[in-house]
Amino acid sequence: MLLSMKAIDKSFSGVRVLNAASLEVEPGEVMALVGQNGAGKSTMIKILTGAYSRDAGSVTFQGREVHFSSTADSQSAGIATIYQEINLAPNRTVAENIFLAREPRTAFGLVDRRKMRAEARAVLKRFNLDIDVERPLENFGAATRQMVAIARGVTQNAKLVIMDEATSSLDEREVAVLFETVRTLKRDGVATIFISHRLDELYAICDRVTVMRDGRTVAVSAMKDIKKLELVRTMLGKELTAFTAAQRNREEADGATLVEAKNLSAGVRVRDVSLAIGKGEIAGLAGLLGSGRTETARLIYAADRRDGGTLSVGGRQTAYAQPADAIADGIGFVSEDRKVEGIVPEMSVRENLTLAILPRLQKSGIVDRARQQEIVERYIKALGVKCASPEQPIRELSGGNQQKVLLARWLCMNPRLLIVDEPTRGIDVGAKAEILKLLRGLADEGLSVLMISSELEELIAAADHVTVLSDGRSVARIPAAELSEERLMVAMAHQDGEAA
Repeated sequence: MLLSMKAIDKSFSGVRVLNAASLEVEPGEVMALVGQNGAGKSTMIKILTGAYSRDAGSVTFQGREVHFSSTADSQSAGIATIYQEINLAPNRTVAENIFLAREPRTAFGLVDRRKMRAEARAVLKRFNLDIDVERPLENFGAATRQMVAIARGVTQNAKLVIMDEATSSLDEREVAVLFETVRTLKRDGVATIFISHRLDELYAICDRVTVMRDGRTVAVSAMKDIKKLELVRTMLGKELTAFTAAQRNREEADGATLVEAKNLSAGVRVRDVSLAIGKGEIAGLAGLLGSGRTETARLIYAADRRDGGTLSVGGRQTAYAQPADAIADGIGFVSEDRKVEGIVPEMSVRENLTLAILPRLQKSGIVDRARQQEIVERYIKALGVKCASPEQPIRELSGGNQQKVLLARWLCMNPRLLIVDEPTRGIDVGAKAEILKLLRGLADEGLSVLMISSELEELIAAADHVTVLSDGRSVARIPAAELSEERLMVAMAHQDGEAA
């Protein structure tokens, strides 16, 4: 056994993020490490590489127990980590990056550049990469930069390479090149921990898979022995129970289409997404981590620029240049990261609630406080925001009440489409039910809602229909009467139209 992590515990501020987690890797093995957001994958890797210390458990590498106190320690021991964002020096040459801080020296202590270039060419040749090692790294594409990072690890005698979402920014050709590099490492006896959200990649390159959920290791299997649908079920922790149409008392809204997106694309994150949202309905957007849900919403909101496809709002094709254009056209967006992209912690409830509408409340640069107060009181009452007063700092409110303030921020703008990304993440069960009831009530009053959620039960309970994304493509549109956890997971497990 090359690596054995057993009974790993880790807590932050009293919150346990790893609970007796485990991970084992054989020499030359390609091990997939998978799980949804918050499953514990990143924490596990950071403990392995010395970025975090463990609270309990053991880590054995190459037959001896290790306690890495820094990433430098783990690198010296033979562990190389390749992240999505390459941590190299783009303005320096390929050869300099491979031997950064380890340059070969002459007898007089000077950098032996001839030897460095020769050794750089030799190690890259192992991966069938013939490039000019004297050119700056920034002159090459993402796949080449990642192979340079791998080459750097190999020259440090790495026995284990960790690839953390290394393919997320690569096109299909670049992924194929990277996979051939992984196979070369395997032939040389170097093991790989491969972290990816793309199911087809796991089955193409990995020998086994370790599944984490809620800080625990919940399954270990040979890739050939676990079907895509079973892998999705294990990651989500769902049983395949049917939810019959008779249990749903709602049909799809018969109103006109408000938003229609056709064949949206943007880089490798959104490849071909089509969806439609009717007036006064909740359209759900489902998919595994990395399927392109948030990226699709950002394209509609013009937070990102689309490469292709069309977007129509209210029957008119749009070409928003920036979010301000989308806002002016009646579109609001509640981000999934409430703390970073939502609330302003030190501001009051009043200030947070009226942040978007503030320009409309100003006259000659002075805010109409009476009108502001009227809006704040109206929405605090309408949404049932529990706070001591509108002047209370929003950071002191519960997660559910913070989310209500963010919803109110957009509702007071009188939008026609409200995009909500993971609207119930990080809030308690009671508050979740309140948020979903509130969204349903708003839709019944005519507001169109695009709801992104990782919670299948929420989509089943609230949505009029759900569009399922996989690897940046829309692969299914399921109407309310046919929604069930099984239907959703079967669709999520599909890849490029292939059956699970």
